[in-house]
Amino acid sequence: MVQKIQKTLRDSAFARWAVLVLVASMMFFAYMFVDFLSPLASLLNDSLGWNQGVLGTYAAGEYLLNVFGFLILAGIILDKMGVRFTGLLSASLMVIGAGIKFWGISWTEANTVDWLNSWWPSMPGSAKLAMFGFMIFGCGCEMAGTTVSKILAKWFKGKEMALAMGLEMAIARLGVFAAFWLSPKFSAAFAIDGTNSITAPLLFATLLLVVGLLNFFVFTIMDKTFDNQLVAIGEATAEKDPEDEFHISDLGQIFQSKMFWIVALLCVLYYSAIFPFQRFATNFLEETLQISNAEAAGLFKWFPILAMVLTPFLGAFIDYRGKGASMMMLGAIIMIVCHCIFAFVLPVYPHKWLALVTILILGVSFSLVPASMWPSVPKIIDEKVLGSAYCLIFWVQNIGLCLVPMLIGKLRVWTDGYLVPMVVFASFGILAFILSIALKVEDKKKGYGLELPNKK
Repeated sequence: MVQKIQKTLRDSAFARWAVLVLVASMMFFAYMFVDFLSPLASLLNDSLGWNQGVLGTYAAGEYLLNVFGFLILAGIILDKMGVRFTGLLSASLMVIGAGIKFWGISWTEANTVDWLNSWWPSMPGSAKLAMFGFMIFGCGCEMAGTTVSKILAKWFKGKEMALAMGLEMAIARLGVFAAFWLSPKFSAAFAIDGTNSITAPLLFATLLLVVGLLNFFVFTIMDKTFDNQLVAIGEATAEKDPEDEFHISDLGQIFQSKMFWIVALLCVLYYSAIFPFQRFATNFLEETLQISNAEAAGLFKWFPILAMVLTPFLGAFIDYRGKGASMMMLGAIIMIVCHCIFAFVLPVYPHKWLALVTILILGVSFSLVPASMWPSVPKIIDEKVLGSAYCLIFWVQNIGLCLVPMLIGKLRVWTDGYLVPMVVFASFGILAFILSIALKVEDKKKGYGLELPNKK
């Protein structure tokens, strides 16, 4: 009998990988929804009057509430209420936000709404409602991302944690690819009188979020069973749920952790040199190589695809061989080299092959750092405040992702070129490299095990 209760669902490879599929599918649908309107920019302009300024303001709505504190609240909810409650809440917020966005566009597309158009005249009424829905969706999406990280840390503890997180990131990025592939098809398939549809693809993406919510509900059943097993084998007490031991005062553990701040700052610096660069990359290649928009987009599309393919393999390497801190250092070095090539070499030798090789190498960097960074957080932060730690890291990251594109855009206008922006991106890489050295030194002193394998 004693031997019988020593096994939990976590020890079943089928069960823990089923958990990965359930929660990763939710994030796949979420990432699809984020970009499902992106390929329809010209149609939004022609049908609803959404110019580039409107599109940019609408897109910023996804991060707005998170930057102003919601992510901090999300971390507290996650650690206080547990992954099941928080996951269902975040999935529900995504569905509600998506529903408001769909309603706003479909309703205002067919109706002139004076009260919506009477204020903030630079934003069409449809964009205002869509932005409001996107704000709610963004809260749920970011909360879901941190919840999934804590779920994988819990279910793959002592197992293939980095591989699982790498696969989850790869599946989520595949959602972006799927959005750009499927959205135009749905738009054309439901065209009316020769005009492609905006509402049909948006409805499809919204329904997929409902599927993601149902998938997470299935996960909650499995997770409750798993927690009962933890109680049975003595890893948790029967008096309260194993995740309900968090107190607000425990947040001091995070703020007092030197390693937390190193990782958080490394994260914001690194990602600020990646995601904002993606927004300008196509135009940068157009101007530097003197090629068309389609050719430039065709070159850069290989960046996220290669990162998607490599991340799970690098995660598996960390699980079995370790070297997480070293991989973050290597990723930062590669990023510095790539941005320096973009800044100084490519303008002098404007060859498409050189641009493609640099893009591919940058994709390797984008695999190395995320694959090693996120599985490292559970090693430096106590499990009962792990959700808050992830949310605080995401919060710092979101601040950078909001501010850096504005900085790069202004530098682009002031300098009438890309030299200074690329130097700024490379400078972020240099600072990230310095922090990665500090991370490795601190790990060697305190023995967090960032260089050790995850799998026991």
